[in-house]
Amino acid sequence: MKVKIIRVIDGQVVDAQIKQPSGLTLPSLTDGWRFNFKKHSKNAGFETYILVCEESPSVIEACLTFHLRNKVEPYMAYIELAPHNKGISKRYDKVAACLIAYACRLSFLYGIEHFKGWLAFDVMEQNKEDELKLMAVYCQKYGALKWGETTMVISPEVGEQLIDKFLN
Repeated sequence: MKVKIIRVIDGQVVDAQIKQPSGLTLPSLTDGWRFNFKKHSKNAGFETYILVCEESPSVIEACLTFHLRNKVEPYMAYIELAPHNKGISKRYDKVAACLIAYACRLSFLYGIEHFKGWLAFDVMEQNKEDELKLMAVYCQKYGALKWGETTMVISPEVGEQLIDKFLN
């Protein structure tokens, strides 16, 4: 799926794609990432997607792992920006937004019965303060709702808004 992201250095809109990683080596902890996408992509029922710029298709800008929890509930198991897309010196903006919107799209495609369109995910950080900050970001930027201790959900209505804003 084609998407648009922003090159931070000059504010230019850049063409990018969200796709399955065929032919590219997925990142892992040894590459400076927090999650081992090489390992997690091998879990049964997990689908991994990457976001790459069309001008540099061999460089992974972010990864997403999605699956149906209990075979019915859309679940964003892992999402991470490349190390070069974090902090004040990040290369691209709107990368996470595009992947979250894509996960919302998958929730409509694969969710079963009353789970259709609902996207669940967990926020778990080593430091509780960091966890609360990240949950606040998901609430403020992406309209997520807290559901329990670490679980968050994005409703179908908010998911449609994210899809319209970042994928269309």
